Amino acid sequence: MLKGVEERYNHTQTLQVAFAETYTMKGRKHTEKGELYLRKPGRMRWEYSMPAGKLFGSDGKFAYSYFPDEKRFDKMSLKGSEDMRAPLAFLLGKLQFENDFRDFRAQPDGPSTFVTALPKSDKLPYSEVTFLIDPNFTIRWLNVKGVDGSQLEWAFSAEKRNPPIAESMFKFAPPLGVIYSDLSRNP
Repeated sequence: MLKGVEERYNHTQTLQVAFAETYTMKGRKHTEKGELYLRKPGRMRWEYSMPAGKLFGSDGKFAYSYFPDEKRFDKMSLKGSEDMRAPLAFLLGKLQFENDFRDFRAQPDGPSTFVTALPKSDKLPYSEVTFLIDPNFTIRWLNVKGVDGSQLEWAFSAEKRNPPIAESMFKFAPPLGVIYSDLSRNP
């Protein structure tokens, strides 16, 4: 099953999928929704419809975040980013389960299967990842448990493999009049 997931996403050049994201910390839940666009190598764009205008993305070298309510735009090195989105590398065709995870457990859920794994490295901000995999090797749901006790969960729907996605979607610049922080520079 895991080889099927790797094969599916490693042979996908672009991907568009709707997402619902729920962050839970100390019993408080916060849900956001939007559309995710991916393009190899390493480019992604999370366009949020709830909250409207929020953006997270990567051009392959840097990660960018835009928070319209705070009028803030951040840029950081992608390699230095310890974002909880890291387990989503499979969507960019980078994940090799055996290289990144250990102690796999599978549990059937109707025709689909929950797969839970622990990261091989203890230096990551998460301690456990659970995927819900459909029979066609599509990831439909993902839960990431943070070492700080938080949980980040995504439900994916309406996946489109290899749609035309313009390269320009992965170019990010701060809008005028916002606070711009370039966290990628060395002090």
